Amino acid sequence: MGVKSHNRAELRKEGKKNLYFAKLKNSPTSPRKTRLIADIIRGQKVEYALHLLKNSPGQASPKLRKLLLSAIANWQTKNEGTKIEDSDLFIKEIVVDSGRMLKRIHTAPQGRAHRIRKRSNHVTLIIDDRNRPEIEEESEEVEGTEEENTEETTE
Repeated sequence: MGVKSHNRAELRKEGKKNLYFAKLKNSPTSPRKTRLIADIIRGQKVEYALHLLKNSPGQASPKLRKLLLSAIANWQTKNEGTKIEDSDLFIKEIVVDSGRMLKRIHTAPQGRAHRIRKRSNHVTLIIDDRNRPEIEEESEEVEGTEEENTEETTE
């Protein structure tokens, strides 16, 4: 691994330490059906989203509810000292991507065949705390480079 890719990998690894997420892969539901439920809970508070998912009749609701509970558990492991009641958790981002597609044949009249596509999806759910102060490491790095540039030009 080169130096550049190693540094980028380290930055990605550090960035993930501040994210609280859960992933669901190869869920055997079509992405369209899952996106309908995901659009309902996007940006909502965690407690309200759990209530919506519990009472929603959609096929993907139980799976998304379990995924949200997993993301909450991940948040709790990274924040052992704080209580979940004191934090203001919300669903920051939820992404539904299409997964693998199983292709099957369905017999049709007159010796023909129709293709059936059994779709699946991948879901990534990211939660965040509204009370948590944002980390401004990037702005400090940018300011440092500007100061170095101004010193070089004055000399």
